Amino acid sequence: MSLETLISRFRDQIERTLHEVLASENLHDEDYLRMLHYHMGWRDAEADADQYMGSSGKRTRPLITLLCTAASGGEWHLALPFAAGLELVHNFSLIHDDIQDSSLVRRSRPTVWALWGQNKAINAGDAMLAYAHLAMQGANGLPEKTRLEALQILDETCIALTQGQHLDMTFEDQDVVTVEEYMTMISGKTATLIATAAELGALASGAPDEVRRSYRAFGHYLGLAFQIRDDLLGIWGDALSTGKSTTMDIESGKKTLPILHGLLHSPELRQAYRDENKGRADAHAIRAILEAIGTRGYAEGEESRHINQALGCLNQAEPTGEAGAALRKMTLQLLGREN
Repeated sequence: MSLETLISRFRDQIERTLHEVLASENLHDEDYLRMLHYHMGWRDAEADADQYMGSSGKRTRPLITLLCTAASGGEWHLALPFAAGLELVHNFSLIHDDIQDSSLVRRSRPTVWALWGQNKAINAGDAMLAYAHLAMQGANGLPEKTRLEALQILDETCIALTQGQHLDMTFEDQDVVTVEEYMTMISGKTATLIATAAELGALASGAPDEVRRSYRAFGHYLGLAFQIRDDLLGIWGDALSTGKSTTMDIESGKKTLPILHGLLHSPELRQAYRDENKGRADAHAIRAILEAIGTRGYAEGEESRHINQALGCLNQAEPTGEAGAALRKMTLQLLGREN
């Protein structure tokens, strides 16, 4: 079975499970339901019924969960509630992040708070988190001990996620941020969800503890590499192919890994970021400074280092079968190493 076929099969089942979790029969407020389904990409803001709008995202994290389950010898369909729960936690964080970042657009559509206001959007995010727990508890095909352990992992993940978001917001007003502090931040904000996705998959399969640890480490380093790659694309990417602006990170004064490296090694860049515009005046000039001091090579080297660590941990987990091959291929695709 090809990667595309396997992923399509898994994604269809993930979507079906998410629909079941966010079912409408027990909801009496259509506006409440519309907000949740709109954010998940299933309907238009004004639609009276569910209608797939093509903006639900790639469901990368739940796909990793199912692939890790199958690759470690488990029945992937038994892990669907875990995969759905993790995806709902991800979306809870996105709704709240959009409010905190004052983001008006996500996936080419207005954000929930931009349409319904901050108060209702906060409530919608809270609902996503509650539904995530209900989804996890619905894994009736797995032992009770496994379900309880999964819920503990999920709650620990939520704590790490919110700690990472706290640091990210703190850094906005912090004059000096070290690379070490930044890596701690993205470990919580980005890597922890991917690490948990992989571990939950191994947990659902009944894999030994050492295998679970290898899968979790794989997800952790994959998450770090994924974020560093996103930082690189935010400055040197092709905006037409990635859909990501190559000036926004600089113009907004965002402290990404390349910027932090530049601030450490360039007095000129430090001066630019001390000015009132904090580099917003000329993103192209800032990019030229970064290239001159070797920042791009440094960031690409860090990305490669974490990619190699992720692949090494994946090898230690010894994934098998079609799912194992698909997991390796998807990892390389996510990191731009394979088409």
